[in-house]
Amino acid sequence: MIQILNFISIMIIPILITIILVHGMIKKVNIYEAFVEGAKEGFQTAIRIMPYLIAIFLAIGIFKDSGALNIFIKILSPITKLFGVPSEVLPLAIMRPISGSGSLGILKDLVGTYGPDSFIGRLACTMMGSAETIFYTMAVYFGAVGIKRGRHTLPAALISHIAAIFASVWVCRWVFS
Repeated sequence: MIQILNFISIMIIPILITIILVHGMIKKVNIYEAFVEGAKEGFQTAIRIMPYLIAIFLAIGIFKDSGALNIFIKILSPITKLFGVPSEVLPLAIMRPISGSGSLGILKDLVGTYGPDSFIGRLACTMMGSAETIFYTMAVYFGAVGIKRGRHTLPAALISHIAAIFASVWVCRWVFS
């Protein structure tokens, strides 16, 4: 079974490329021109969203370097302990909606410190997979289509993030305890 999965993982990209090329030939599409046009549109989109990306990366840097993350952890720790959320995973829970790479670094530290099979390690991995980088995603997608006001998007996304944190704790306690 492992050999079959290894073969599939090696062959999937060449197979997909072949399918795309054959489909384009059947539909009589000039594949090269379509590729160049798509690359041109992608480059224009990247230029259009660049100010939003710079702003979000600057805000992330300020948030982490100012010590605001540590202040949030101190404030939230007593409250989250009442709900069974270990304080060790609070940095991940706070950083996840802000920065994917920052939260990945926190996850690496948690797994390195507590181990991948510990409750903290499993909970951190579950939290990482249960949430999205809200601010980055909003900056990229809203910037790409030119949305200036998200109205209810941010509150709804933050509520879903909080629900994901508590659901992760509940599922990990249920499955791993």
